[in-house]
Amino acid sequence: MAKKFRIGVIGSTGRGNYGHGLDTAWFDFPNTEIVAVADDNKEGLAKAAALLKVDRTFTDYRDMLGKAKLDIVAICPRWVDQHYDMALAAVKRGIHAYMEKPLCRTLEEADELVRVCEQTHAKIAVALPTHYSPQISTVKNLIQSGKLGRILEYRARGKEDRRGGGEDLWVLGTHVIDLLLTFGGQPKWCFAHVTQDGRPVTKADVYDGAEGIGPLAGNGISATYGLVSGATMTFHSYGHAGSRKPQRYGVKIYGSAGVAGIVEGTLPPVTYLPDPSWSPGRSGQQWQKVSTAGIDKPEPLSGKKFEARHMLAIEDFLAAIEDNREPKCNIYRGRAITEMIAAIFESHRQGRPVPLPLENRRNPLTLL
Repeated sequence: MAKKFRIGVIGSTGRGNYGHGLDTAWFDFPNTEIVAVADDNKEGLAKAAALLKVDRTFTDYRDMLGKAKLDIVAICPRWVDQHYDMALAAVKRGIHAYMEKPLCRTLEEADELVRVCEQTHAKIAVALPTHYSPQISTVKNLIQSGKLGRILEYRARGKEDRRGGGEDLWVLGTHVIDLLLTFGGQPKWCFAHVTQDGRPVTKADVYDGAEGIGPLAGNGISATYGLVSGATMTFHSYGHAGSRKPQRYGVKIYGSAGVAGIVEGTLPPVTYLPDPSWSPGRSGQQWQKVSTAGIDKPEPLSGKKFEARHMLAIEDFLAAIEDNREPKCNIYRGRAITEMIAAIFESHRQGRPVPLPLENRRNPLTLL
């Protein structure tokens, strides 16, 4: 018989709850069984136990990790402040972890998770749905086929709602920074400016960020990353600069022959503009929709596998465990995203471009 993975679920009602459905996503996999749930809120724990149909409940996730004989733990809370402790407690025991983004709060935390994972051979997968999307190959094909020409810029923006700036960077920027890394590769430097109402952020502007982010600052961010090729990657976010349905949220890739765009999701829209001027009004060219079948072709993929937020990711994660390989969005990618975020604040702190990887592994805002 094929192995049946024993799953433990960690939630924290009132402090990130159960994230974006990381608790129930396992119902779609017959080779998994949820055997226990932990929540430090007793009322939330009772509701979760009923929903997940489990009898074994714990108010302390460490007890669950020690007693429930788990193969995998789902680290569900959306808030990031407990991610490191939860993940570290799991991987120290050799328990694999599928976890809500972002990975953790500092590079110090990320480095320790990498060290322990390499020691125990436990695997961590970060729940970033677009990373697993078949539309990633669609965009890469546009690049590799030469339809965009020479790549000049990769531009990413957050949702730019009330959270614009630092909070947008952590909460939603995680998705688009992952896309920057996926298409552009690892940058060599970062030069960034962080502002509060248009003026440079200082130590007096640092506050305890929402959702357990930790020290945070700024409602405006302008960041540029440099690649070996000479192309640049940028991330921008400004508070209350987005619309009700923020169309700029995502990544656009600008080349000498055209532009491609992708947003976040398991089967997200991809658009293509075959226009060196990047301006439909000037050239007469129009934006074209691109599916996994090609330009202006109907999307052949459908069904729950491509609609549910976690099915593609968990499918890859389980295969990675069985094949003893790293999952696609693994601990190293989680650390790389954390480093891209930290580099923005480190560059602002130093007032100059900073090389990557960063020498400083602490939260730069604590050193202002």
